[in-house]
Amino acid sequence: MRFILGSGSPRRKELLAQLGIVPDLILPPDIDEDPRKGELPRPYCLRLAEDKARAVQAGPEDVVLCADTTVALGRRILGKPADAGEAAEFLTALGGRRHQVITGIAVRRGDRVLLRESLSTVKMKRLSDAELNAYLASNEWQGKAGGYGIQGLAGAFIPWISGSFTGIMGLPVAETAALLTAIGYPVWRQE
Repeated sequence: MRFILGSGSPRRKELLAQLGIVPDLILPPDIDEDPRKGELPRPYCLRLAEDKARAVQAGPEDVVLCADTTVALGRRILGKPADAGEAAEFLTALGGRRHQVITGIAVRRGDRVLLRESLSTVKMKRLSDAELNAYLASNEWQGKAGGYGIQGLAGAFIPWISGSFTGIMGLPVAETAALLTAIGYPVWRQE
């Protein structure tokens, strides 16, 4: 049984290491991540996690783990910003408000796919022009849903969360361990 991480995210690899798991392979799938017309954030996030897991080439006994993290401002999905202008738009919209961070997890073994979601609420402070410009100049917003990563510089902008810190980072550790155990992957094995 090989463990395949279907993500190129260094954060997800680090979070798996908290469980003592080192992937045998890292195979990020190439799928269309555009939301469907009228698709709401939670179903969108779970669909993407499942689509990613099904797209990874694996043997019948291999365990594939994929995830998708989405920032939702009401019904609006804030994905990875295309450029600094869009990142600024996202961060300005999030400023002074609460939003949801949804991470969908999919674990596949053979034809069996198990899904779980982590739902967290995050409050971001309203950013001054200096804070916004410094953050944009750091390029930390690149490749991050909603244009920020709580584990980096943007952590200074987040006075309050309710939910899973690791879920906001991109892979909720408790939910991931439960899914892997349910699919038959020995998370708590002793060497």
